[in-house]
Amino acid sequence: MSERGVVPEGAPCWIDLWTSDVEGSRRFYCELFGWRAEQPSEEFGGYFMFTRDGAPVAGGMGDMGGVPANDTWKIYLATSDIAGVVARGESRGATFMFPPAPVADMGLQTVFTDATGAVTGAWQAGSFRGFTTLDEPGTPCWFELFARDFHAARDFYEHTFALEARMMGDTDDFRYATLSAGGHDVAGVFDAATRLEGAEPHWIVYWQVYDVAAAVERVRELGGRVLEGPFDSPYGVIATVTDTAGARFRLRGSPVA
Repeated sequence: MSERGVVPEGAPCWIDLWTSDVEGSRRFYCELFGWRAEQPSEEFGGYFMFTRDGAPVAGGMGDMGGVPANDTWKIYLATSDIAGVVARGESRGATFMFPPAPVADMGLQTVFTDATGAVTGAWQAGSFRGFTTLDEPGTPCWFELFARDFHAARDFYEHTFALEARMMGDTDDFRYATLSAGGHDVAGVFDAATRLEGAEPHWIVYWQVYDVAAAVERVRELGGRVLEGPFDSPYGVIATVTDTAGARFRLRGSPVA
C-alpha cells in the first residue's frame, strides 16, 4: 500500500509528537526523513505539521500550558462516530481526557487512556483525513501496542473500534494479534508484559526507510539513541531508536522480495 483514498474505520489515521524540545525535534526529523517542518499555528497553541512532498505526514507540539511534554508519539484511530467510541470505550474502562472537541473544520478529536493504560487518540474527520501515504520511505508503515494485559487490550480495541483481531502467536514466548479494518491489517497488539519493566503500556510507530543501517547511523549523528537492532525479521530489518528528546519509535526496511 502507498496512497489510500479512504481511511478504514478504526485504522490509524494520524500521529503526533509531544516533545519537550520543539526546535530540536523539528531539525531531527527533517534531517532523518527529509520532511519539512511547517510553521507553528498560534491558533492551535503552537501545533505544527511535518510534511513529506507537500502532504501532511505527522504533527508536533511542545508543552501545553502548564503541562510539560512527555516525549512520546501518539496515534489517532479513525472513526465516523466519535461519540460512540466514547460510550463504548468508557463501558470497557477507558478514561477520556476531554470530550470530543472540534479542531476548526478539520474534525473532532479526543484522547483517552485505554483499559490497560495506553494513551491513544480518536479522530472523526471533517476536512482533514490525516496522513494518506503509507509504506513509503519517510511514512508510517506499522503501528503496535505494547500491552501488559494482552487480552484486555485486544478485546478493548475490538469492541471500541470494531476491529477484528487475528492471533499470530499465542504462547508465553510470543503472543501477538493483528487488528484488521476493512479487510486489511492496520495494527498489532504485542504481549509485552515481560518487556515493559515498569514502563506504561504504549503504542509505537514504525517508519519506513530505504536502509535501516544507514538510518540508524544518521540517528546517532543527529543525537538520538539506538535502543535495539538493527535486526532481521520476516517483515524486514527493524531497529528501535529515540529522537534527541527521548521519544521512541521504530525504523523498518521492507524485506527483499
